[in-house]
Amino acid sequence: MKKLSELYDIDDDRLIKGIKINSKEVEPGDIFVCTMGVTADRHDFIDEAINNGASAVIVSRDVKKKSVPIIKVDNTNLELRRLSAKFYDYPCDKVFMIGVTGTNGKTTVAEIIYQLLGEEDSAYIGTNGRKFKNKHFSMRNTTPDVDRLYKYFKEFVDNGCNTICMEASSEAFFRHRLDDIKYDIGIVTNITQDHLNIHGTLENYIDCKCQLFRQVKDDGYSILNSSDMYFEKFRKEASGNVISYGYKDSDDLKIVDYILKRDRTIINFKYQNKMYKVISPLLGSFNVDNLAASILTLLCKGIDFNSIIDKVSNLKQIDGRMEIMPFTNKYTVILDYAHTTDALDNILTFLNMVKENRIITVTGSAGGRERTKRPSMGKVVLEKSDYVIFTMDDPRFEDPNQIVDDLVSNSDKTNYERIINRKDAIYKALDMAYEKDIILVAGKGRDDYMAIDDKYLPYCDYDVIKGYYKQ
Repeated sequence: MKKLSELYDIDDDRLIKGIKINSKEVEPGDIFVCTMGVTADRHDFIDEAINNGASAVIVSRDVKKKSVPIIKVDNTNLELRRLSAKFYDYPCDKVFMIGVTGTNGKTTVAEIIYQLLGEEDSAYIGTNGRKFKNKHFSMRNTTPDVDRLYKYFKEFVDNGCNTICMEASSEAFFRHRLDDIKYDIGIVTNITQDHLNIHGTLENYIDCKCQLFRQVKDDGYSILNSSDMYFEKFRKEASGNVISYGYKDSDDLKIVDYILKRDRTIINFKYQNKMYKVISPLLGSFNVDNLAASILTLLCKGIDFNSIIDKVSNLKQIDGRMEIMPFTNKYTVILDYAHTTDALDNILTFLNMVKENRIITVTGSAGGRERTKRPSMGKVVLEKSDYVIFTMDDPRFEDPNQIVDDLVSNSDKTNYERIINRKDAIYKALDMAYEKDIILVAGKGRDDYMAIDDKYLPYCDYDVIKGYYKQ
């Protein structure tokens, strides 16, 4: 808590307990910041915030006198970042900050780093929630709004975490949530088309991803994927020491070769003219790249490669990322967040390499997102699966049947059916599974909601699969 007079040049010592931008979430003692959203001007909710107990209100335009102090600033969105950092005692300055961006692999890389660094000393924040000290809390957004984000950073610092590894989404940079953070290490996984509903063009999307590397400290590290087609763009924008991972002799960490097994991956790396053999429990060629980015991050922190090798062998499955369900040995059930053409192609390519019988895929596509990627998504799923059940995946205000129509519009394959209710679709796939089949449930990972219209209804693929075996 801080006194209002400590935050602003005002003769008022009332205690401020927290910062909020959602008037419905305001509690007694909070300061309410009237930020400007995409569709909402929070100046319209001042009275509701005060009725809920707001102790002060930050505005950027003239408003009528209220029962609590009204403090006017030039730009409430910029002020929110300044206020949050000050209120929470500048937590980012007290820890080693690692940011991970990219289209696919952000969660996996960030969680691998979190595990390798040690869950007692580090923290993770991203799509899979926030994790520290063996605690796990779910979140709605990959990168939360500023008022929550700095609160979580403070939480990490107060619990003794010395490193924060966070997913840095393009939307977060687009909405300027991260503008004031200086990163010790920035990492990019790969770039494919995604989120054009927000950015408009691929160029804008890439530019937002590049912002992470503009914010790397001068003595920090920008870790780039030399295999990505936009490598040169990122290299031009990057700050600090620019290094790379990939398959080229010029890479700081070179992936020499690897062997994909059904239960493990054997990788040979070259670093500083020495060869290192790593055995990873993470499956698929895409996880070779993810692991390379993670290992290079630890090397930048001065951790010995041989000690990293030991830690890699003990990595746990990443929730919702090539996650093998533990409920049956008759066939394999995999839960994965793949929701782009590239991600689906990668995982299905690997599964076809190791399959012993059929691949049955349950998937859909989110509503309110770019429709243009759906035909290619559907085509790759139909071509690389023996059977597909198309279903809903956060349809929001779109008709789920129209979304499925989009998914099948670029293929003449008939090896599919549509079952709009996602639970029913998953149950159907499990009902029809034979011995040694692979059932891939793709798109939502461990998300704990289904977005229908403007509501977020409780739903989780993991719980549905688990419930099937408890019938």
